[in-house]
Amino acid sequence: MRQIVIDELSHLERDVIDSYLKRTLKQGPMLGLFWLVLPDDLLSKAQQGHNDCGPFYFGVELERERVKFELLVRSNANLHCTCIAHATPIQRQFVLDFVDRMVEEEKIRA
Repeated sequence: MRQIVIDELSHLERDVIDSYLKRTLKQGPMLGLFWLVLPDDLLSKAQQGHNDCGPFYFGVELERERVKFELLVRSNANLHCTCIAHATPIQRQFVLDFVDRMVEEEKIRA
């Protein structure tokens, strides 16, 4: 899986990230899982043509000592479709911008 990982989090940093993710992202079906929704203007051509598969999102998983940001665009409605794909360069930049903003605003040093 292609992903961005921030590891070696202290307990305090983990709690701060948990709070940030709960405030800014949609919570997933399991504890520690969040959805970073991809804005419509960043969808690929294939994703734009699959309205029934949306919304599209990236998975974010918070664990005890790390947080992982997937670089796979997932579908809310379908597990197997051609619109599910690795992030395009602009979509990857969207995730990186989110990570950078979180690290800066929450003063994460890990």
